[in-house]
Amino acid sequence: MPLFDMPLEEMRVYKPARDEPDDFDAFWDQTLAEARSHDLNAVFEPADFGMATLDVYDVTFSGFNGDRIKGWYMRPRGNAGPLPAVVEYIGYGGGRAFPIEWLPFPSAGFAYLVMDTRGQGSVWSRGDTPDNGSGVHPSAPGFMTQGILNPQTYYYRRLYTDAMRAVEAIKTRAEVDATRIAVNGQSQGGGLSIAVAGLLPEVKVCLADVPFLQHFRRAIEITPSDPYPEIARFLQVHRDQIAAVHRTLSYCDGMNFAARMQARALFSVGIMDTTCPPSTVYASYNHVKGEKEIIEYHFNNHEGGGFQHKVEKIRFLRRLWLE
Repeated sequence: MPLFDMPLEEMRVYKPARDEPDDFDAFWDQTLAEARSHDLNAVFEPADFGMATLDVYDVTFSGFNGDRIKGWYMRPRGNAGPLPAVVEYIGYGGGRAFPIEWLPFPSAGFAYLVMDTRGQGSVWSRGDTPDNGSGVHPSAPGFMTQGILNPQTYYYRRLYTDAMRAVEAIKTRAEVDATRIAVNGQSQGGGLSIAVAGLLPEVKVCLADVPFLQHFRRAIEITPSDPYPEIARFLQVHRDQIAAVHRTLSYCDGMNFAARMQARALFSVGIMDTTCPPSTVYASYNHVKGEKEIIEYHFNNHEGGGFQHKVEKIRFLRRLWLE
């Protein structure tokens, strides 16, 4: 894929104005308060997947509207802590799959929870959490326009809330050091990490790889690869709903969360990324006010740094918390 976005020198300083509604904070405060009105009831059931060095648990906790959200929790075998913790969010279309697919962070000495994604998990990895308490099994995309005409009903309001409650779930573990919590993810998972870090001050590190859900206004106009074009296709049909769609998206745009982030941030960006264009990644990164760095993968598309970047993240956290 050739370069298609603005020149790199411009992206590095690209900081567009944020389209933020006046009640942004009130909206998310109310959303989280409603979720917390339901008992978190985080359940960790031991699960045997043949791991010799890790303790594995099948996790269930209450997310948006009390809906029961699944996940996996792993820790170094028998380690009573205190352990720094990583909460992982999954890319678009994926689900929690099997614990063997999530070994790097717990194997490196971290308590680790990977959150299943409501309604997803039917494209490249399997999920087990239905959306909206419906009991309907996870399905294939798209999810970008579900409930998009009203921020109260938008799919990502539910998913962002689940992601915040996942942090609260891992904090219930006695072996977890609640002062050392990181959020982590690639693509959609990176976008969720930015949102959670912007909303929960207890999150100390945000690891956002080639993050999705950033600078919607630009993304849906220039991006050739799904999922952003799901929104453009919706607007091709619903021609009179452009303003309503942008209003809803303004409550979920990563730039607004990035500007609130207190966590230390490590981003990554693929300079030839046609799924999450690099200018949209920089748009959020440049709004982060605190300590931050970004690793550029110049000849990579949406795979970004791949497993090389996983190594970078582990080294980053180990230097910060374990060495």
